[in-house]
Amino acid sequence: MDSDPMTIGLEGMTAEEAAARFDELQQKLVPLWHSIESFNQDAQTIVVVPSMTLDRLPGGARLQAFEERFLFLLFLLGQPRAQLIYVTSQTILPSVIEYYLGLLPNVIPSHARGRLHLIAPLDGSPKPLSLKLLERPALLARIRALIPDPDRAHLVAYNTTFLERNLALRLGIPMFGTDPRFFSYGTKSGCRQLFKRAGVSYPLGFEDLTGVPELLDALAGMRAQKPDMKQAVVKINEGVSGSGNALVDLAALPAPGDPAERAALEERLRGMHFELASLNYDQYLERFAQHGGIVEERVGVGAHEIRSPSVQLRATPLGKVELLSTHDQMLGGPSGQSYLGCIFPADPGYAAAITREAAKVGALLAEAGVIGRFALDFVVTRDGPGDPWQTYAIEVNLRKGGTTHPFLTLQFLTGGVYDAETALFTAPGGRHKFLIATDHLASHAYRGFTPDDLFDLVVRHGLHFGQVGQTGIVFHMLPALGEVGRTGLTAVGNSPEEAREIYDRAVAAMNAEAAALWRELA
Repeated sequence: MDSDPMTIGLEGMTAEEAAARFDELQQKLVPLWHSIESFNQDAQTIVVVPSMTLDRLPGGARLQAFEERFLFLLFLLGQPRAQLIYVTSQTILPSVIEYYLGLLPNVIPSHARGRLHLIAPLDGSPKPLSLKLLERPALLARIRALIPDPDRAHLVAYNTTFLERNLALRLGIPMFGTDPRFFSYGTKSGCRQLFKRAGVSYPLGFEDLTGVPELLDALAGMRAQKPDMKQAVVKINEGVSGSGNALVDLAALPAPGDPAERAALEERLRGMHFELASLNYDQYLERFAQHGGIVEERVGVGAHEIRSPSVQLRATPLGKVELLSTHDQMLGGPSGQSYLGCIFPADPGYAAAITREAAKVGALLAEAGVIGRFALDFVVTRDGPGDPWQTYAIEVNLRKGGTTHPFLTLQFLTGGVYDAETALFTAPGGRHKFLIATDHLASHAYRGFTPDDLFDLVVRHGLHFGQVGQTGIVFHMLPALGEVGRTGLTAVGNSPEEAREIYDRAVAAMNAEAAALWRELA
């Protein structure tokens, strides 16, 4: 197979020919857009390939769990003439499919199941799913044969690299996602450049760095501008969910410009704390040199309150930017920079403000030709309970992320709409809806559960999502239960308090029953 990342899987096609052909395919999204954006009676085929391309990709059950995280897209089968082809590395349990189809409102599950095609290369290796397909021409031919009309079909992926673009080319259908030639906009350096152009507030720092000398120059330059800075964050350009971040302590250093400052900064750099605990200093610098990165102030140190909200947007094939939702992110990890889950919607005290800032960046991306869903992460701070919130744009994620599946699960199951000005989501019956979701519900004891055990648990405890009240629990990432004791869930309520209560009840029930399982084995 071709080793050039721009033409991998496209033997006999040059990079220029591939780019031109992809541009032609993407034009098909314009007449398709009405079908893509809303439930309707139009015939269409959606090919879902939740492939991830990361530096360190997990294999086995953990990879399968991430690929099944987007099974909420089965709710697109609520469109009676839609067909959906869902690809995963390994076979999905039939009971998991039944679980999701059983949640569909106003749909006969057997009718939806007849329009669903599940494809798996049966390859659990830690490689991107798109690459696994490109390596298997017969499987690609099978997928093509399942598409009745390529002019009424499109590809949906998790992130969009040249692998996903080339997969779209091999299937002969457009991709609802960002052309990988815009990849740089989603890097940490590219984000800072976008923020500057858009005129939004973002942390003091420097981008396009590749090694220690540049990092030391940047840190010295930042301290010269802000001598009382307490902490800085070094970020690898392509880090995901905080995994490429490292925290540098800048407290109690020699004064800016002091002859001893540079040696002291180098010592602090050597002692920086990595968000990905498995990394050491040399490994981190090797990745930093390979991908490049940034260093910026860690804003909010010492503030009365600090939060990490995000804004989700969509750039349509028609060049329009839509503001979809806001979330407050729940963060954890060694220095509180790893994504664990989210609360929807974001606090109304700053939701409208970050939405306005995000819209400025979204307009630039749409103008450049970006298509698909993307999100902007912010840090907001305030010095006292009655003080105004200060907002700082942190990064752009040109992909689906951890907040995508909870929000779309809620939207598909309730038919509700989010209002960006009021920061409220309203279902057709007039009720406001709220959710809490996590991808990191983990315990060694959960390894005793199967997915069917969890389905039984939520029914017995009255926590299963039901269409009458449109509240309850929806699970995701179920394959990781047996191997690593991890799953995810979305808790939907009619108030923030009810969503939290449902979430807490579900976690308490899981903990109690898991403990009982292991006591029986003791």
